[in-house]
Amino acid sequence: MPTTTTRISPFLRRVLLADAAASGLTGLVMALGADAPLFGLLGVPEALLRYAGLALLPFAGFVLWLAARGAAVPRLAIWVVILGNALWAVDSLALLLSGWIAPTALGIGFVAAQALAVAVLAELQYVGLRRSQPAA
Repeated sequence: MPTTTTRISPFLRRVLLADAAASGLTGLVMALGADAPLFGLLGVPEALLRYAGLALLPFAGFVLWLAARGAAVPRLAIWVVILGNALWAVDSLALLLSGWIAPTALGIGFVAAQALAVAVLAELQYVGLRRSQPAA
């Protein structure tokens, strides 16, 4: 039977903390700055920025909760974070390619940069999970 909990490595804990901080900060900036200033600079619809930002806040809280837990963490919870990040990155790039929005050059850069950052976090979390030991 597979182990359902893991003793997360210090590396994975640091990556989770970085993800929580980045997701929380980005969520706040997107949710609070979704009106005219960001819309005008990015060309991304206000509602999309606001709701995407609001969606990041509970995610950031969940990731922070995982990082702050003791040694034993549910492996499934770590996989939820990794897959959620991977899906966010893929969806962000798909949004740019879909033609559903008409972002400015700065908007394209913003969406692409955050997609790349989130993909890197997902990869680092996967590496960290592999370095972690099953809980006894």
